[in-house]
Amino acid sequence: MGVKRIVDAGPLVAWLNQADQWHEWASEALAQGRGPLHTTEIVLGEACHHLGGNSTPVQALLDWVRRGALVLHPLWPQHLARTQELMLKFERMDAADASLVVLSELHPRAIVVTVDAGDFRVYRRFRRDSIPLLTPQSS
Repeated sequence: MGVKRIVDAGPLVAWLNQADQWHEWASEALAQGRGPLHTTEIVLGEACHHLGGNSTPVQALLDWVRRGALVLHPLWPQHLARTQELMLKFERMDAADASLVVLSELHPRAIVVTVDAGDFRVYRRFRRDSIPLLTPQSS
């Protein structure tokens, strides 16, 4: 059983923050399907930052990692050159988004779950292919 759902920081934050505008959508989107969610270490750091340091939601997120419900994929230094290539190509792309595109290239059958549809519809994996997405706009 391979990687099926790659998750961005936005849905993780929304899932754990009931006041977030995407909370209901994220709760449904991340609960559907079987198996763990997958992400990168930098995306986990971004989610922790947005959730507020050492808050209860951050502890819940870290517990998911410890239980294996959220699997972290370390991409660097092995895939750092590809990450940098993507960031140079797409002006608005940050390291977290680039890491998800690289993870999507490593697991091409997976879908990326994000609230950032605008940017992820522009990004390309394998230099030309659109990325399969699950966004609030596509649900």
